[in-house]
Amino acid sequence: MPNQTQPSWDIFTNSGTPRAKDAFWPDIPPLRRRRQPVSSSPPLENPSDLDNERSDARGPSFRLPPTEDGKRVRMAVNAAIHLRRPLLVTGDPGVGKTSLAYAIAWELGLGPVLRWPITPRTQLVDDGLFQYDAIARVQDAQADKTSDGKKEGSASHGVAEYIKLGPVGTAYLPFRRPRVLLIDEIDKADIQLPYELLNLLEEGFYEIPPLQREARRMAKAQPSWVRTADRDGLAQVLEGQVQCSEFPIVVMTSNGERDFPAAFHRRCIRVRMPKPVKADVLMEQVLAHFETRDVAAAAQEEVNEFLQRSVHDCLAVDQLLHALHLLTLEEATPPTTEDRAVLREILYRDLKRADDGV
Repeated sequence: MPNQTQPSWDIFTNSGTPRAKDAFWPDIPPLRRRRQPVSSSPPLENPSDLDNERSDARGPSFRLPPTEDGKRVRMAVNAAIHLRRPLLVTGDPGVGKTSLAYAIAWELGLGPVLRWPITPRTQLVDDGLFQYDAIARVQDAQADKTSDGKKEGSASHGVAEYIKLGPVGTAYLPFRRPRVLLIDEIDKADIQLPYELLNLLEEGFYEIPPLQREARRMAKAQPSWVRTADRDGLAQVLEGQVQCSEFPIVVMTSNGERDFPAAFHRRCIRVRMPKPVKADVLMEQVLAHFETRDVAAAAQEEVNEFLQRSVHDCLAVDQLLHALHLLTLEEATPPTTEDRAVLREILYRDLKRADDGV
């Protein structure tokens, strides 16, 4: 019997209730403890969700289905949190893989999700860790030259002014509590990207060579302020070294379009996101999205229509939300009965079927 006075291991509950900021947080397991570098940056407070440019409804409205498959996803999330391992979530398009990351960040109060969308040309350093605009630095220095060739403001144009951390680089800053890093559609990446991620996922440490070179030239350990991927975010980096104090909660999504190497799988907690099959769960999600509009009556009919079609077709919840928005317009006359049927045929297209017209 577990001790009832001890906190539950169930960190992420997906119950629709935000977690208290002072609630229990598990210790890092011995296998994941890593030495700190000789020099480390000061700890950072997690930014508030209010720092987002817009309020994202995906976090509070997302619900896993109350089935064994839904429970398996929730347990996989909690295992990843305890073990400090990335979560690799596969599944059909539109089943909620991306929304899961937002739900974790919202419930646990970890700040805005740091999202890194992947394309075949995405590179870890330039797109994920940091960008260094050396050309702008040279141009600014040239603009400061006087007519006789002497430079003004010799203390300006430091390297740090031209460095901005990407979403991955920001996630591995030494925040007091972990950030949520969403690596979206990693199956679209170049074949080398999963291998390049291995050391970062294991060690939680990376270097910024331009800052390291500048620190060596100055021969003095001076912290550098760099911009981050957060809105108006700034962070101190000491001697070009970044080491997380808490491994970020990394959620990697995949549509299952490719396989990954065993070395990559070894570092991940893997789970498949189930398709939505319960009307009451979908109703809860829909009503959360349309909380300022009375769509309950129309939503019940549309949810049933969606579930009936999804038995044979690959559909996304977004398609249901789009249809419901058009069928319940308040600022204009809604579609006629005849138009509703045509709209459904347009909007509820099988995502895996070739686009051969309506």
